[in-house]
Amino acid sequence: MTAAHEWSLWTTTARLVVTEPALLDRAVALTTSLLDEVDVAASRFRGDSELRQLPARLAQGGGRARVSPLLEHLVAVALDAAAWTDGAVDPTLGRALADVGYDRDLSRLPAYDDRPIVTRSRPGWDRVHVAGGWLTAPPGLELDLGATAKAAAADLAARRVTEELGTGVLVSLGGDIATAGPGPEGGWQVTVRDGEDQPAAHVTLPAGSALATSSTLHRTWRRDGRTVHHILDPATALPAASVWRTVSVAAPRCAEANAATTAVVVKGSAGRRWLREHGLTARLVDDAGTVHLVGGWPEERDQAA
Repeated sequence: MTAAHEWSLWTTTARLVVTEPALLDRAVALTTSLLDEVDVAASRFRGDSELRQLPARLAQGGGRARVSPLLEHLVAVALDAAAWTDGAVDPTLGRALADVGYDRDLSRLPAYDDRPIVTRSRPGWDRVHVAGGWLTAPPGLELDLGATAKAAAADLAARRVTEELGTGVLVSLGGDIATAGPGPEGGWQVTVRDGEDQPAAHVTLPAGSALATSSTLHRTWRRDGRTVHHILDPATALPAASVWRTVSVAAPRCAEANAATTAVVVKGSAGRRWLREHGLTARLVDDAGTVHLVGGWPEERDQAA
């Protein structure tokens, strides 16, 4: 028997499921507290966040600034993802995202902006280092942890709930799913679908596994006469070419799964080979809506729970 709670979060939906229904309220409280901490540390859209204040502090410190343990962890996860994906997932695209129009919460973006896109930044994750409570980076370099922080938060929340309450738990943050502790009988039942009109997969996740999805369908806006999306190619600092419109990856950790999904969108047609080289299992939907499976995609079932 499981119990679940859903709420709005970060222009998406959060969902928490526990295997011990009596512990649901405490699990929700633990999770929302942690997610508040992540928002204060790493939001690109609130002026009081540690991440937003970092450029000024780096300028004052000559390229070196103190960071909290939580931001240090989130930046380290992002840099690990950059190294693992050969730079396809780059956390130094903050200025570039603003250049293409994603400079505020998605719900506040204008319906249309006819200004031309002019990129002013040169990303470079290898110029950022974090250790021992200190972050070093060239002044002017702006971080964006959107490709990894939400998934890392799901991992942290699932682990915290299990460690403190002992229950099995599934945490889904906009479809970035982490699980911890004992799972329900038959495993965690999950539906993977990027919208009601999109092809769906109903899968079973083993306890302790994770799944993430990246898409170019929904976080979009109009700029310079065309529709653009939020997944940028570091090589151009512009939205990645449209080869895969949805990529889902199963992995031991959600941060790893989400780094892989973003990398495959950026790598385009070379993404499938990269997935195979890393022994990952994935479900890709191409621009025409055709589904492609890579590796041992989790067992599909007939109906979602």
